[in-house]
Amino acid sequence: MKIIDGKICANIVKQQIADEVAELLKKGKRAPRLDIFLVGNREDSVLYVNSKAKTCKSLGMDCVQHILPETTSESELLAKIDSCNKDENIDAILIQLPLPDHYNSAKILDFIDYRKDADGLHLMNVGLLHLGEPYVMPCTPKGIMTLLETNNIDVTGQHVVVIGRSQLVGEPTAQLLIHSDATVTLCHSHTRNLAEIAHLGDIVITATGTPGLLKPSDFKEGAVLIDVAINRVDGKLQGDVYSEATKEELGKRLSAATPVPGGVGPMTIAMLMQNVLDMYKMKKC
Repeated sequence: MKIIDGKICANIVKQQIADEVAELLKKGKRAPRLDIFLVGNREDSVLYVNSKAKTCKSLGMDCVQHILPETTSESELLAKIDSCNKDENIDAILIQLPLPDHYNSAKILDFIDYRKDADGLHLMNVGLLHLGEPYVMPCTPKGIMTLLETNNIDVTGQHVVVIGRSQLVGEPTAQLLIHSDATVTLCHSHTRNLAEIAHLGDIVITATGTPGLLKPSDFKEGAVLIDVAINRVDGKLQGDVYSEATKEELGKRLSAATPVPGGVGPMTIAMLMQNVLDMYKMKKC
C-alpha cells in the first residue's frame, strides 16, 4: 500500500508560495494579507488560528488576527468584517469556525466579500463551484484533489464514494470530483448498507468523525482510501478508518491511503495559503 504523505505535498506547495511571495517583495510589491476572526476562546480554535497565522508569516505573507470576546454582538462583528471588505490591502478573510451558538454563521460567512472568502464558503463561491467555475475552492476539498493529482491517482471514470455531506468537505469534494469526470456516490448518516456501497468504490473518501466507520474488509481489493477525519481515541489520533490498529490490514487490501495524522490535514492549511496568494494575484496587486 502506498502511503499518500500530505506533509511532503504540503511542504512543496508552501515552498512554491514562499518563493513566489519573495519574488513579489523583490519587485517592491506589498505582501499578500490574510485577516482571521476568532470569536471566543475555544482551545482548539485558538490553536488552529495561531497555526494559520504562523504559517502565513513563515511564507512571507501578512496575517492580522482579530481576537474578539464571545460577548461581541453580531452587528459589531459584521461591522468589523465590512471594514475588512473595504480595505484594499486585505486580500483574504477567514472566520474561524465554529462560531458561538448565538451567531447566525451563514449570515456572517455570506457577509464576507466573496472575492476575499479564504474558505470558499460564501454562497456565491458555493454556486460557482457547482457550476464548475470556482473563484476560490474550499481548502480541504482542494487539498484532497491536489493529493490525488500529485500522487498520479486519476479520478476520470473512477467510482468515488464520498462519505459525509458537510458543506466544508463532503459536498464540495463531490462537486470537484464530478467536474473531474469521476462517477460519485455521496453517502451520509442515513445511508443504508454503507459498507456495501463503500465496497464498490475505486476511491473512498471518508469525512464523518466516526472512528471505526468501516473495516478494512469493507473495501474492495486495490481501492484508494482518503481518510479526512481526525479523531482522538484513548489519547491517540486516528481517522474514520485509518489507525494504528487497522493500518497493517489496510496495507494488505488497499493500493494507497492517507495516514492519520499526516495525510489530508497538512494539505488544508497549505491550500489556505494558496487561496490567499491566488486572491492577491486576482486583484492584480
